[in-house]
Amino acid sequence: MKIGIVCYPTFGGSGVVATELGIELSKKGHEVHFITYSQPVRLDALSSNLHYHEVNVPDYPLFKYEPYELALSSKLFDVISKHKIDVLHVHYAIPHAYAAYMAKKILNENGYNIPIITTLHGTDITLVGNHPFYKPAVTFSINKSDIVTCVSKSLMEDTREFFGITKEIKVIPNFIDIDKYDKKHNLCERNMIADGDEKIIVHVSNFRPLKRIKDVLEIFKKINEKINSKLIMVGDGPDKKKAKEFLRKHNLKNKVIFLGETNQVDEILCSSDLFLLPSEKESFGLAALEAMALKVPVISSNAGGLKDLNINGNSGYTSDVGDIDSMAQNAIKILTDSSLEKKYRTQAFENAKKYDIKKVIPLYEKIYNEALNIS
Repeated sequence: MKIGIVCYPTFGGSGVVATELGIELSKKGHEVHFITYSQPVRLDALSSNLHYHEVNVPDYPLFKYEPYELALSSKLFDVISKHKIDVLHVHYAIPHAYAAYMAKKILNENGYNIPIITTLHGTDITLVGNHPFYKPAVTFSINKSDIVTCVSKSLMEDTREFFGITKEIKVIPNFIDIDKYDKKHNLCERNMIADGDEKIIVHVSNFRPLKRIKDVLEIFKKINEKINSKLIMVGDGPDKKKAKEFLRKHNLKNKVIFLGETNQVDEILCSSDLFLLPSEKESFGLAALEAMALKVPVISSNAGGLKDLNINGNSGYTSDVGDIDSMAQNAIKILTDSSLEKKYRTQAFENAKKYDIKKVIPLYEKIYNEALNIS
């Protein structure tokens, strides 16, 4: 099957999932074509079954803002026509599903019909899509897709609530390659980041307000008062400046390391003792799943898909959004009891196995076949 994939090529969860999906599909013999504005960060190598097509947006003085949707629609038309793509899978409603529908209409005018599968990942619905300016376009894009999927039951319910969608939305969870993580368990070099008996705590995100970065630091402050520990902050974003101000105010600069966007997330997680994710909204929680796959217990909020992913009292603990005291107490409970920590590490990995890519890929292949039958 020839599959076109449209995604954001960045470190964000939707881009990572879309890229890993395409890579695995290509290994199974499908011909996969990525169409986006730069090569996805997880797309290390191309092959006879794996292709990348760059969307170029011309700098035209008439436009105050570059019309990416227009450029993407035109590129989709070119790639689909030239390579005879069978199905188009777009990740994120805006602008991708919107541009895909326009490309489909242009293709229809030329006697070519292609089914569109739209996967919703979270902020395209709960943040961007729910804005009054974008809501009509998001609703339109979802309704005009041939098949719609989302990454959690929580996100499906939010989508129905926010947009009044009546068509079926299929839940296919995010995934990881469990074999890749299993091989890394014995390769961790803890002394790379730990100093003596320090406990290593990690947070990974894009540092947006929804990730509640101040809560991460407040929780760590309470932990560090009881336990010799270090916090590793992986990622970047608008709240980084506020985070550094908090550290200066509370004299914690030497206990927190900002690593920015790095390709060594697995190595960092592998060497850590605990993962923090106190998000206000989290449609799935891919970063938490990656931590669990590396046998790291998780302390998180119970927002969105997190309550299903991070099983309270099993792979870690969940608390209400903003309940800093509860999260800190649960973290200290794990970090001060070696037998409990060992138990949670094992159980976190066992829970992560449920989301192995080998179990999820067939679900997408089934969706593609359904889409072809619709067309």
